[in-house]
Amino acid sequence: MSHHGVGLRAVLRSAAFLTTGALAAALLTGCGSDDDVAKPLAAQDIDLVARSQVADGGTLKWAVDDLPETLNTYQADADTGTTRVAQATLPAMFRMDATGRPVVNPAYLESAKVIETEPRQVVLYKLNQQAVWSDGREIGAADFVAQWRALSGKDSAYWTARNAGYDRIEKIERGANDLQVRVTFSRPYADWKSLFSPLYPKDVMGTPDAFNDGARRKLAISAGPFKVDKVDTIAQDIVLTRNPRWWGRPAKLNQIVLHTVPHDKRVGALADGTADLADLDPADAERIGLAASGKGGSSPLQGGGRTSLSTLRSWARAHGFDSADVKAGRTELAKAISDYLAQQTALKAYGVRKSLEPAYTQLALNGASGPLTDERVRRAVARALDRKEIARLVLTPLGLPAVPVGSHLALSGQPAYADDSGALGAQDTKAAQALLADAGWVAGGPVKEQKGQKAAGPERGREEKQEEKQEEQSDGGHDGEYIVGEDNKGDAGGKHLAEEGRHGGAAGAYAPKGTAAPAGAKAGPLAKNGKALTLRFVLPSGPGSDTLNTVATRISAMLDRLGIVTTITKVSDESYFKDHIAAGDFDLALYSWPSSAFPATDARPIYAKPLPGADGSVNVEQNYTRVGTDQVDQLFEQAATTLDEDEAKSLIRQADSRIWAAAGSIPLYQRPQLVGARKDLVNAGAFGFQTPVYEDMGFLKKGARVSASPSQG
Repeated sequence: MSHHGVGLRAVLRSAAFLTTGALAAALLTGCGSDDDVAKPLAAQDIDLVARSQVADGGTLKWAVDDLPETLNTYQADADTGTTRVAQATLPAMFRMDATGRPVVNPAYLESAKVIETEPRQVVLYKLNQQAVWSDGREIGAADFVAQWRALSGKDSAYWTARNAGYDRIEKIERGANDLQVRVTFSRPYADWKSLFSPLYPKDVMGTPDAFNDGARRKLAISAGPFKVDKVDTIAQDIVLTRNPRWWGRPAKLNQIVLHTVPHDKRVGALADGTADLADLDPADAERIGLAASGKGGSSPLQGGGRTSLSTLRSWARAHGFDSADVKAGRTELAKAISDYLAQQTALKAYGVRKSLEPAYTQLALNGASGPLTDERVRRAVARALDRKEIARLVLTPLGLPAVPVGSHLALSGQPAYADDSGALGAQDTKAAQALLADAGWVAGGPVKEQKGQKAAGPERGREEKQEEKQEEQSDGGHDGEYIVGEDNKGDAGGKHLAEEGRHGGAAGAYAPKGTAAPAGAKAGPLAKNGKALTLRFVLPSGPGSDTLNTVATRISAMLDRLGIVTTITKVSDESYFKDHIAAGDFDLALYSWPSSAFPATDARPIYAKPLPGADGSVNVEQNYTRVGTDQVDQLFEQAATTLDEDEAKSLIRQADSRIWAAAGSIPLYQRPQLVGARKDLVNAGAFGFQTPVYEDMGFLKKGARVSASPSQG
């Protein structure tokens, strides 16, 4: 898993304390007005054109994080690469539209609807009569049955990651003919549209061996516009080619190659042509933007002359070079600058397509240990945050709408979305201080020195070295630990933190020497029973984590003003989730969740109340904050079992209000979606909510132009 986003569907996810009458009233209302129709905050950006404007042929080289460990989306180690392969090669009964709503996929379905509710819910699927697997067999009831049995949870020999929905099916039968499939549920299931998307052939789902191993490195049978040609573990590629048995509109591209490119190598891959399409970090997106505009590429190397090392270093710093390059000798630095400028020339062929991902970044508060077990402290932390400021910090420099996310369970544009944050309350320093005082944390109270106990983290004793290393931090940063809130040091408020750590360095936790303390700075740390209120903020340290580091620094400064000390600990990307988030080894953390069209099913494991097991362990599912309530569990169950869409929406919003009130996780902002793309690549890029239409992707015909409102043909 990645700190950039954790798959909801790929991996399985007591009364709330009503301390004030206002909070209770907010919970009872449960949501914003139903009259307010939310819209997506940003449209997709894919250079949409009609198919007639797309050239036939060509290969799209699409950068991915890693070669997928499995091509079976229902296994625990499935990832975004697995999803892309499935979307291009397998049936999906429903796909997402531009607002994140499920719509019938006409390539596979003529219709699907609930035809009976008593005595059991029955859904009738009418399949497209042309739909066949690549071996020529019709897609039919046998495939539905095999997938149901594999994912029902009744046979432990199947190593499945999730069973939600399939465990509610009572039986599956052939309908009036071979093109009809009747699915009868043992109990009502509102999210039935989430099932059989993707649908695997019975050859994959029919036996445990085939399910567990058969589709990990190959997919012999497919039914999409593309098929899996090969998985190349040496080149780290998956090659998809046109499916000759595809009955729909033929794919424009001959091939799609999913090519493994680490995030910090993507600009180079675009420049040298080994990638045509790649998700980018903000700094890389800015660099491509500068190249496209013809700015930022002037050479400091004088033709035939000798430029001073100090001049080269100044230019390199201004253009975001890594600290190691900046400190290199003249010859090495001149070579690095020359390579950089050559890349800038090549990058003029690319543009940046931007939207907002169907995912949000949250601040997670571990409610299982330390001061945050007290709901009052969690709520105080939440009330200290200026979420609007954080959203502006991340999104405004990118030209994207800077609106804080108001729901844990939906995003703006989706039917279930409403800003339910009023159940917790807006940013209010005085309210936060009152909550902390009520919990017994006193400003300026005595703190007992804990001998032999320094803040946790890989680099002990950093306190003695802070002064001598502040200058070095500004030139690249370190992994390890930084303490925010000691000696009144913190965010000076004057420097734009979006620029800290922007090109690979970790954002520092200290203001420069001599900077005045921020307005409203505390007189001393909060304390209780002789112990300072200190929270351990765990962050990833790898490439692509700059934004999280910047956000964490700003949050730490906000908490510092309350007298809360934060210790920022950097850990490797590889261990971030496994060893820290999933293991509960943190107080504060930042990571993302994707939104879902089916929150009653998909979000339940994230917010379900942890349950003790018979062996004494606690099953947290995906609820890494360990904060849950009985009411939230009940509301999810009710939402999953009602077939009244308006009632389900109301129940989801009520659940969201209670999640806000428990203050285990605080949604901050919708994640930016920045995609570098060849300028002649069309119908691809920043897709937003919508499922990509793989058969329409391709390269623009010579002489054709991108239209603002194309008609598909």
